[in-house]
Amino acid sequence: MYRNWSDFVKPLSLNTIRDMYLDFFKSKDHLILPSASVVPKNDPSILLINAGMTPFKKYFTGAEPPPSKRVATCQKCIRTPDIERVGKTSRHGTYFEMLGNFSFGDYFKKEAITWGWELITEIFNMPYDKLSVSVYEEDDEAYDIWKDIVGLPPEKIFRLGKEDNFWEHGVGPCGPCSEIFYDRGIEHGCGDPNCAPGCDCDRFVEFWNLVFTQFNKEEDGSYTPLEHKNIDTGAGLERFAAIMQGVDNLFEVDTIRAILDSVCKMAGIRYGEDEEKDVAIRVITDHMRAVVVMLSDGVLPGNEGRGYVLRRLIRRAVRFGKTLGLETGFMTELAPVVIAQSADFYPELNSRRDRIYLLLEKEETKFAETLTQGLSLLDNLIAEGKKKGATELSGESVFMLHDTYGFPLDLSVDIAEEQGFTVDLAGFEAQMERQKEQARQALKEKVDSAWDDRMLPESFETLPKTTFTGYDELETEGTVLSILKLSEHHLEDVETLREGERGLIVLDRTPFYAEAGGQIGDIGKLEGEASTLLVTDTTKTDGGIYLHAVTVAAGDIWVGQVVNAIVDRKTRLATMRNHTTTHLLHKALIDILGDHVEQAGSEVTPDKLRFDFTHFQALTHQERLAIEAKVNAEIMADDLVNTEVMDLKEAEASGAIALFEETYGDKVRVVSVGDYSKELCGGTHLERSSQAGYFRILSEGSIASGVRRIEAVTGEAAIAEATEDKVILHMLSTFLKTEAEALPDRLKKLTDDMKQLRQQLMQAASKQLRESADRIVADAKKVGDIWVVAAMVDVEGMPQLREAGDRVRDQLHNSVVVLASKVGDKLLWNAFASKEAVAKGVHAGNIVKMAAEATGGKGGGRPEFAQAGAKASADAIAAMMKVKDLIYAQLEE
Repeated sequence: MYRNWSDFVKPLSLNTIRDMYLDFFKSKDHLILPSASVVPKNDPSILLINAGMTPFKKYFTGAEPPPSKRVATCQKCIRTPDIERVGKTSRHGTYFEMLGNFSFGDYFKKEAITWGWELITEIFNMPYDKLSVSVYEEDDEAYDIWKDIVGLPPEKIFRLGKEDNFWEHGVGPCGPCSEIFYDRGIEHGCGDPNCAPGCDCDRFVEFWNLVFTQFNKEEDGSYTPLEHKNIDTGAGLERFAAIMQGVDNLFEVDTIRAILDSVCKMAGIRYGEDEEKDVAIRVITDHMRAVVVMLSDGVLPGNEGRGYVLRRLIRRAVRFGKTLGLETGFMTELAPVVIAQSADFYPELNSRRDRIYLLLEKEETKFAETLTQGLSLLDNLIAEGKKKGATELSGESVFMLHDTYGFPLDLSVDIAEEQGFTVDLAGFEAQMERQKEQARQALKEKVDSAWDDRMLPESFETLPKTTFTGYDELETEGTVLSILKLSEHHLEDVETLREGERGLIVLDRTPFYAEAGGQIGDIGKLEGEASTLLVTDTTKTDGGIYLHAVTVAAGDIWVGQVVNAIVDRKTRLATMRNHTTTHLLHKALIDILGDHVEQAGSEVTPDKLRFDFTHFQALTHQERLAIEAKVNAEIMADDLVNTEVMDLKEAEASGAIALFEETYGDKVRVVSVGDYSKELCGGTHLERSSQAGYFRILSEGSIASGVRRIEAVTGEAAIAEATEDKVILHMLSTFLKTEAEALPDRLKKLTDDMKQLRQQLMQAASKQLRESADRIVADAKKVGDIWVVAAMVDVEGMPQLREAGDRVRDQLHNSVVVLASKVGDKLLWNAFASKEAVAKGVHAGNIVKMAAEATGGKGGGRPEFAQAGAKASADAIAAMMKVKDLIYAQLEE
């Protein structure tokens, strides 16, 4: 047991502990932020959020100002490095919640330490005698705060080395840390009389780490003090709850135990009676928590990145469920239990429950088929290996399972280990690398298509954010603040850009929309006193500096020059048609297909719109028509398109749709189309829905598991599509000599007539084939007791030639049958020999080979049957005479 006072105090639930932690820091003037999505925003260094501070990197580095200098959160986290150990021990898990309080240049060690101690001893009433702390061995400041202000005796403060009590990750902000430990009791120790915090045994549990970010690690390994020092603390909520509830491990914590008990009930077993089954129960319990959270945060099962992590967790749970006898669909059945444990704090679990159920059901069903087939094949490989005395599965065979049958490598490894086998991972990777090589050859880096902030000069750090005026106007006067010249695929900071040169222009003000939110950047021109520049694209940096990609058409442009920035009206208007209609399409999909539909990506250009959304089957023709009709009805309604800036919470409360992976500030822009659609959006839009004109879907299809894509057009492009349809209808009507309205009936009649004619032709051909076979049989010659046939026939192709041979052979049981037919520019040969004929020395393969060679072709086959192709221009009659001579010779030998 973790604590010795649980008999006197009712254990607090995990959800209550979370609330009490956040309430405490709210009383210390901290801004309480909701958990970020487990999908990182603008952080390619990680696949999934794995710590409470990860969403705040931009604040710690100074890249962005924080919403408050004091923040506290409970962050959803996913960690999978130890996934193979999950279930095998009761200590490992893939999903956890991280409590944390943060200071961005505000309070420091004294407050972090004293508040932490106040919370655990006065609010949570943890027993003093069970607590101890560690500090970095050189951090006298932290040591003195614990000793002199908190009042801990020296024997409760342990100085540990850099490996234990100094947080750093490469170059950048870093610093010492102080950890708080709970003593589980001597019975959990290693037996060493010197056992203390820092020991690897299970006695002293670290449950809260206070990181004092006070240095910057330089490239040379030295440390320089930070001007603004930060606090980053992290406490595992499940570990906190295990201590407070007096249980032995995270699987005994109330909310997690509720899931575990449900697994046991579904499987009809008791936890703690069979260790092998307990492993499966723990795997399913843990993985269900991670899977539900990842699905609710927009992750989709896939074969790469975070999608593969999700798919791996689902498949691992399904496999262990199979060992417990659980049927396909048990994860979907278990999901409501998981959601119920945390939905009060994470409301997205409830609002997205339909999506969670549908994706789980689809992935479970899909993998059940793969699992059954893959397990059978893997069992065969292991059985063959055991017969040969082998203990390793080849990388090639495991790759075959992975590549051909979709069987995951990690499952192959797990199952092989259970059977005492290893897997040749180097061999597997070699096969994988060979497969990827072709794809690599097709990749081409497009230097001109995107501008990476890392390519920009340091002078950009001093530039002010660009003022965007493009919501209200398409023409603005602006001053050139900076010019970057494109030279040999790199950017050069210059004062002047001359005629014919290309580069990037920064203005203080611009009406040009910069690519964002799926909408491409504006094009147009910049006009100076004696210069004209064509703007071919507009992007912006993370710091809000707009970059106009230009080609100087005439004259020169220089820093400080005042120019007239003019957006191309036609392309902007076409883009706005497509963007506003994208919002209408999103709402129509929800209305017609269901609430599980969520945006999974989009692209808005002047030519068309592309909308990716979560759905699990192809749209029917009726659904496509209904979606088109709904969107066009909203266009014809001539609704006002309204935009307003409001607080994020106010926007969410109003029902505005927010996107999964977007991170929003306190103030957001809400775009409404009448009373029909309301979304958070920073793009440019029409003034009224009727300006979209007309909407047409071009295509709909799958782009990933559970994700569909619609491509569509509006306005002039949609009218052009309708016009093209009219042209095609007119052509068909003219060709078929009927009105357009009668085309379906006319085409049906033609199709029925064609089927009837085809049937009649087949019957006539069959009759002709029978008659030909009868004539051939009548002309057969007998050599001994073997009938010999060698004849030319008239057929449509090789299948009919074989059928003719079968008919003759069926009538002449002991026989040799050789038939030939000229079909187009080919001469086809077939030869059949009965068992009796083969026994007498006849070889159909040799006969056909000789016939083919005599007529300019190649072929051969088995003694009883062979076929070949040759040239129709050859002398088939002469060749047939040679065939007869060869048959007679073979029979007379």
